Amino acid sequence: MTDTLNKNQIKELLPHREPMLLIDELVNIKKLKSATAIVNVTKNSFFVQGHFPDEPVMPGVLIVEAFGQAAAALTAAGIDKKTYENKLVFLMTIDKARFRNPVIPDCKLELNIEAVRSHGRVWKYKGEAIVKGKKMADAQWAATIVDRKK
Repeated sequence: MTDTLNKNQIKELLPHREPMLLIDELVNIKKLKSATAIVNVTKNSFFVQGHFPDEPVMPGVLIVEAFGQAAAALTAAGIDKKTYENKLVFLMTIDKARFRNPVIPDCKLELNIEAVRSHGRVWKYKGEAIVKGKKMADAQWAATIVDRKK
């Protein structure tokens, strides 16, 4: 397994598509352990037009969504492809989410995520959102792998 996934490779693992596919790259992948997701937050990001147009900020819920996508990609990339085929990853809980600084367009948001533990189809994660070395947000969450409805 490579230690980097580009956006097209992420699309092979996740069902998300633009504008809701938030992560652009997954780097520093340690199989089923940790990774860093890159989100390029730009003035063209879909939320900028309506989320405080005069002072755009990436909504906190989208940071949490990006955490979830990064975790799903990390997990999907690490497990057997046949096991993950026709599955989806759903968020179950979000705990201890803290938004410390606003994420403003024209930045590279780095999401450092870690798989804390897994039990069957349930996985627990934690992560930090960083811009230029400064912590913007952090959270813990759980997700489950479910069968895709056909």
